[in-house]
Amino acid sequence: MKSIRSHLLTLQASALLITALVVSLMTFRLAWNGFNNVRDLGLEQIAATVLRHDTSLDGEPFAASGSAPQGQPDEDEDHFVSQIWTRDGQLLFSSLPQVGPPLQSVGHHIVTWQGQSWRVFAVDEDDRVVQVAVTTAIRRQHFYDLVRWLTLPLLLLVLLLGFFIRQAISDALRPLDELRNEVGQRGGRQLHSIPTEGLPTEVVPLTRTLNDLLDRLDVLMNAQKRFIADAAHELNTPLAAIRLQAQLLRRLPASERETAMDELDQGIARACRMVQQLLELARLDPEVRGHHMAPLVLGALVCEAVSAFQGMAGNQDIALTLDMPQAPADIIIQGDAHALRTLLDNLIENALRYAGPGARVEVSLRGAEGYAVMRVADSGPGIPPEQRQRALERFVRLDEQRARSVHGSGLGLSIAQSVVTAHRGELLLGQSRWGGLEVCIRLPLDAQEAAPAMPDSGPTTA
Repeated sequence: MKSIRSHLLTLQASALLITALVVSLMTFRLAWNGFNNVRDLGLEQIAATVLRHDTSLDGEPFAASGSAPQGQPDEDEDHFVSQIWTRDGQLLFSSLPQVGPPLQSVGHHIVTWQGQSWRVFAVDEDDRVVQVAVTTAIRRQHFYDLVRWLTLPLLLLVLLLGFFIRQAISDALRPLDELRNEVGQRGGRQLHSIPTEGLPTEVVPLTRTLNDLLDRLDVLMNAQKRFIADAAHELNTPLAAIRLQAQLLRRLPASERETAMDELDQGIARACRMVQQLLELARLDPEVRGHHMAPLVLGALVCEAVSAFQGMAGNQDIALTLDMPQAPADIIIQGDAHALRTLLDNLIENALRYAGPGARVEVSLRGAEGYAVMRVADSGPGIPPEQRQRALERFVRLDEQRARSVHGSGLGLSIAQSVVTAHRGELLLGQSRWGGLEVCIRLPLDAQEAAPAMPDSGPTTA
């Protein structure tokens, strides 16, 4: 699992170490150059001092009077060697017998003599040349002793910066930790919005997105609670009736059991239909099941649905007709075939159930101005204008006596409304030309665009 904190710490620590390394190299280089310049200046000052105090020599060549005591040259060699030469190369004086490089030209030089590297400075005046030399090994040793003290502040700076970077990252990410704790402590009944006051600008969009999700989840859970409560209430009535009918069936004589069995079958059929529609409504809920939109020949789907209910219409002596002046392949939309077939089945079945024997039911489909317009009209009793909006709610049966006679559950129009909403369409209830109910549905041929308002020529809602 990738951690933002670890990622930031790694980046900051890497940047700090690289910067410290570059600064260390630059400091080392600058300090080494400065140290050499100071030491070279020291050689120049020593040479000038020797020139000013050189009054005791008479011009005789220098002759070493024996070797220096054992160990003394090494000790003196740790400092420097001063020599006085004539211009023709005769050594007049040496601070250390048998120690020191040969005569060099005027200026600074690095000379290898007897396996050692020497830093040499020579200056002439009149007929004499003063030469001062020191080994580079001694110079480096003195510099390294100094470098240890130079690196101590740099190391302390790196440690302090690392500590402050870690604290800064922890402080910057603290709002995320608080947001995590806030969300983690929420339960199913604590879906209120998270306050955004005082949060960093970068965290506010995330918090607002979470609040939107919590709001949608709260709406969904409340809707599910109401759905479950309504379903339990609605199922209680047919199940209680079935139980009562079963008890009465046991007590009735054999001559009356046939009628009681018919009533029991009707109760079971009503309960089964309600359960089936509850399952359909749950499956078609866009918050639970995502609709699989694809190019769909709507005319062919309407033809199949009407053909499937011809048998039921014939048994009830109902004239079920299809009005589709265009060819089925001419009306193509982006839609979910299963959901739209469920929509048509519910509308046609409701029309057949409530229209009554001898009635007329007409299903029409037309394409107009980029929209598919479906209508399911019947010659039944219809719905009064003031009750049409309420008829779209779940478990609403406007005529209880009529609903019981046709085993209604009050879910057909609610299922249709759910499918139309998922397809960004519009469902309106109106009056058919025969005085019954007309359900008009407009679906955009392009599912990405919302349907505009219905024209005045169509049915109107109450």
